Amino acid sequence: MSEQKRLILMSCCAPCSCGAIKQLKDGEIANIEDFIVMFFNPNIFPETEYQKRLSEQIKYCEKLGVKYVIGDYNHDDWREQVKGLESEPERGARCSKCFAYRFCYAAKYAKEHGFNAIASVFGVSRHKDQNQVDISAKESCGEIIYLPIKWNENLRSQINHESDFYRQKYCGCEFSIRK
Repeated sequence: MSEQKRLILMSCCAPCSCGAIKQLKDGEIANIEDFIVMFFNPNIFPETEYQKRLSEQIKYCEKLGVKYVIGDYNHDDWREQVKGLESEPERGARCSKCFAYRFCYAAKYAKEHGFNAIASVFGVSRHKDQNQVDISAKESCGEIIYLPIKWNENLRSQINHESDFYRQKYCGCEFSIRK
């Protein structure tokens, strides 16, 4: 029998995370005892964009009665983490560094709050590469288990179709706004 997991689900926005949150809430992922949605996205720029995405995430979690935690929004610190990688393309080294930074934050939170596993929806966006996300997570989570869950894309699409979520036109950071 596999050990029960207390999971942190890392979310970038409600449109990307809605299906995963619903699957977890409905108990569709085996061996998950408890979970919390973590919104830690200091990469999102400008702060008004961050607030729109955060508001949608909170609204969806509260609608489902799901616990959530909001990480610190320190865009200047995030910028320092990706310094020198500003010209990298989407899915390049800057994205790997960004994922690693956010997974390290989640792993620290997990240790401090009794969680033993992390999963994310960072790779569901057409702007990102799931394999890149998985590699960054495995290298960054330390002793916290990373679960590379294959989320139900049809469920995500259905919820998005039925929702009035705010939908962004770029991944998040100012370097992804390129024309």
